[in-house]
Amino acid sequence: MVGISRDVLERARSSRDPRFDGKFFVAVLSTGIYCRPICPVRLSVAVEYYATAAAAAEAGFRPCLRCRPEAAPGSPAWIGTSAVVRRTLRLINEGALDTGSVKDLADRIGMGTRHLNRLLVNQIGASPVTIAQTRRLHFAKRLLDETNLRATDIALAAGYGSVRRFNEAFKSTYKKSPTQLRKRHARGAQEVGEITLKLSFRPPYDWNEVLSYLAERAIPGLESVGVDGYTRCLRIASDPIVVRIGACKDEHALQMQVRGAPPGELFELSSRARRVFDLTADPAHIADVFLADRLLAPLAMHRPGLRIVGAWDPFECAVRTLLERQIGLSAARAATAALVARSGQRLAGDMGGLTHLFPSATVVAVADLSYLPLSSVQQDTLRALCCVARDRVIGFSDTSETIAAMLAAVEGIDDWVVQVVALRACGEPDAFPAQDLTLRFQAAHNTAPLSTRALEERAQPWRPWRGYAACQLWAESRRRSLGNERPITARSA
Repeated sequence: MVGISRDVLERARSSRDPRFDGKFFVAVLSTGIYCRPICPVRLSVAVEYYATAAAAAEAGFRPCLRCRPEAAPGSPAWIGTSAVVRRTLRLINEGALDTGSVKDLADRIGMGTRHLNRLLVNQIGASPVTIAQTRRLHFAKRLLDETNLRATDIALAAGYGSVRRFNEAFKSTYKKSPTQLRKRHARGAQEVGEITLKLSFRPPYDWNEVLSYLAERAIPGLESVGVDGYTRCLRIASDPIVVRIGACKDEHALQMQVRGAPPGELFELSSRARRVFDLTADPAHIADVFLADRLLAPLAMHRPGLRIVGAWDPFECAVRTLLERQIGLSAARAATAALVARSGQRLAGDMGGLTHLFPSATVVAVADLSYLPLSSVQQDTLRALCCVARDRVIGFSDTSETIAAMLAAVEGIDDWVVQVVALRACGEPDAFPAQDLTLRFQAAHNTAPLSTRALEERAQPWRPWRGYAACQLWAESRRRSLGNERPITARSA
């Protein structure tokens, strides 16, 4: 692995510290198997190290059946690499090669196919195709281990064109058929029509802060937050489904329960859930930046597992963010609830207490908005947003740059909305709404708020994690507003 000495990797492997899980993989030369650094099996001294599972697979090693590399947290191997590589890996992780070619991907990145292949092989150790194939195979293996789905449905869910290709991939990689592998694991009972998956993360993870954020914004009928987790209704392949996310006891993972989703949609849904709950972040790496900053150090020590809570759909996020900017959080939540009740599709049957889907851009664009607590100018801005979304079809396949450009072009939408949508809907870790009054106030040590330009200059040392810095400052402001006026300092932390 480039940039890390073998001695450091050896110490990390021998510690079996879960914080290193997913950061690198260990390939045993004598067996041809690659493992996670937390593997319980005592590994041979004759090993090689790889930054990603795809790189180990490219070198001819197969996954360990004991530690299951497919269950490791998302690899942060692209941290420190070029922005082009980070964006490419994000697009592959979101399924860019599931329906398109490497040439299509290279065109989106803005370079030639050969150059993109060479760049990934040099910096990651694997080609785009190998990365996508490894991702698909690992997801299929998780479905075999964690669900009762038929092999045919698993092949479809993981993106294989046929069961034959599915079987060949497993026999080539694991030297066993999917059926033989499934016999090794006992799975718990699941309700009919329900799928349960575990989504691993790198600790620490501040689940209580995530639930608090969601509870403060939950829209009745659309989503709910309780002690057992978060429940949400979504539209997948034109049909409504229910997703419930909760914390796994004694494991560094969240549990996702999905009801009503066709198998073919599970791959995308799993990727979206990982984005919404920010499960690929590396808290230790972010802390290295913040602990050197006088303002952020005590906050990072107090909340080391703080994450960026995302959004399921960019259009919905844009609407809710715009309303919050126009009329404030509390009024925006009430207005969104009214919008969902009036214009959202009403659900038929029992959906776990949920009653509506969020309305589409097409519906809201032509709806009467006079019942909302908005001025005529604010209504025009909301309608213009909906018209642009309707005409350009914003989705998770769009790049953050495309979504930001679309929003910035709408009259009445300022940079605050653009940056918050980039942060929440696109998962951009460096998005930073410098216009935000709370951030300007908190960054000034609770004296007169900084100007927008002064805050932008103050935030330069926080890059490329300014989004996490914003979340830390917002969380501190929220804590104090709830009654604890004593600020967190280096001494009190």
